[in-house]
Amino acid sequence: MTDSSSRKQLVIPTLLLSLYVAQCLWFIGTQSLTCDEPAHMVAGLEALRDNKFEFLNDQPPLARVMFAAPLLLQKTQIYWYEWLQVRATSPSPEIIAWTGRPVSVVLGVILGIALWRTARKWFSGGAANFALALFAFSPGMIAHFSVMAVDGISTLMIFLTALQIARWWRDPSIKQTVLLGVVLGLLLLAKFYTPPMFVLAFLLVLILKPGGWKPNPLQWNWRQGFAVFLIAGFVVWAGYFFHVSRVHFGDGQATVSFPNRGENVGIPYRGKDFNFSVPFRANFNVLVPAAEYLEGIWLVKEHNKFGHPTFLLGRISRMGWNLYYPIAILLKWPTIVLLCALAGSVLAIRRKITLPPEWRVMLLFPALLFAMAIFSSIQIGDRHILPLYPFLLLLAAGVWEWAKEKRRWRIVLIAAVLLNVADVLRFAPDYLSYFNIFVKSDKSWTLLSDSNVDWGEGLLALRDYQRQHPNEELHLSYFGSVDPKIYGIRYTQLHESDRATGTVIVSAMDLTGHSFRDPMCYRWVLKYPRKAILNHTLHVCDVPADSK
Repeated sequence: MTDSSSRKQLVIPTLLLSLYVAQCLWFIGTQSLTCDEPAHMVAGLEALRDNKFEFLNDQPPLARVMFAAPLLLQKTQIYWYEWLQVRATSPSPEIIAWTGRPVSVVLGVILGIALWRTARKWFSGGAANFALALFAFSPGMIAHFSVMAVDGISTLMIFLTALQIARWWRDPSIKQTVLLGVVLGLLLLAKFYTPPMFVLAFLLVLILKPGGWKPNPLQWNWRQGFAVFLIAGFVVWAGYFFHVSRVHFGDGQATVSFPNRGENVGIPYRGKDFNFSVPFRANFNVLVPAAEYLEGIWLVKEHNKFGHPTFLLGRISRMGWNLYYPIAILLKWPTIVLLCALAGSVLAIRRKITLPPEWRVMLLFPALLFAMAIFSSIQIGDRHILPLYPFLLLLAAGVWEWAKEKRRWRIVLIAAVLLNVADVLRFAPDYLSYFNIFVKSDKSWTLLSDSNVDWGEGLLALRDYQRQHPNEELHLSYFGSVDPKIYGIRYTQLHESDRATGTVIVSAMDLTGHSFRDPMCYRWVLKYPRKAILNHTLHVCDVPADSK
């Protein structure tokens, strides 16, 4: 293949990735800081400035430090009240967004490239372009790779882990073993739900042999397995800046003392040391590298144990439902993508297309994640299962491979891509709030809540509304961790028991009511004319003066 023909083959994927980046930048410039972003920024800045990992240790530091690095260069400051209600920032929140969020966009581009290269290797350039076209206009891929949060990087690392396991299976050389160890270390640093996937990868390294696997433990790849384990562990230790904690055991208690930790720790405050009971009374000390990572896993385990308020189809539960994520997928992910992935699965099962042998191994990772999600008690957004999405796009690529010699079907698939573009752009640039075409946008809050519908991203749209209606007094119930005043919005806070007249604005999240004692506390506003829905998240109602 000549250099000229190679360059020509890159024209379409380059164009598609450019369209993807353009939508990400559109999102960055029009969406206010979401609910979780301030916490990630504060934790990342604390790690870089103070060499400690104590603030809200519910996520590993990889993404947080990456986002905070450019913020550190511009001397960013986040000022907050208790429970991380941001009251001021320096510089402005818009500048902060433009500084930190592009890091996430770069990660999204890396995922798009990895997806395209994999689909081209498995099938053809046309199939790869088809998958990338669906990727470039996927709301979840745009939104969660345009915010400073951890869902994008976990999606990327799970996909890269599956790819690297497949590559190692074909070539278990020293180079690929080292690379796999590094990838697995970064996987562990991406999100606290990844340790089971690390265990899966470690077991695969032990049993896989070129062309098959060995059930006999005596024939397993023990040297490669422990090499991968040690390299991954070193990467995790490096992610915590080579911290070593002291664990003191005595009188049936264990006390963990973390480096650089103050008296008041995180949100909620837990104190300087971490204590727990042990089933023995011996007295001794142990040094533990990166003990903050183990603390974070424990915190997530406890969160899952006690559950999280969840809203589904008008019902509220603390422990969630097994069907939550399947329903979220059907409602939140583009119908065209789901149909193409389903068609690709059927074609593969019927052997109309040929998937490479490593697909069976790669599929274990999304399957494990989906099983974990089904039984999880933390159900607060389809972002938690976003790592499934790239694998669906690979299946969708197989449909093009089957149709590439069938002119009519190629036309159908091109039309499907264009329909997907039109469908997704209905919600642009507020891709976070996307629902498929079968859901009316003003009713989406009756089906799901939290980051599925409203993650606090509507303040810029609210500011534009106020500028267009300068004489209206705004009574606002807003879901988010950023005080709207930071964006220059003048408003009166609307509390649960309040009743107001004039322009009353309620977040979609607050309309669900699943985090309030009275879930119906804000729905009284729906009795009055709704003037607008700003950014798909803020319901603007006109309450007459004589309504009290």
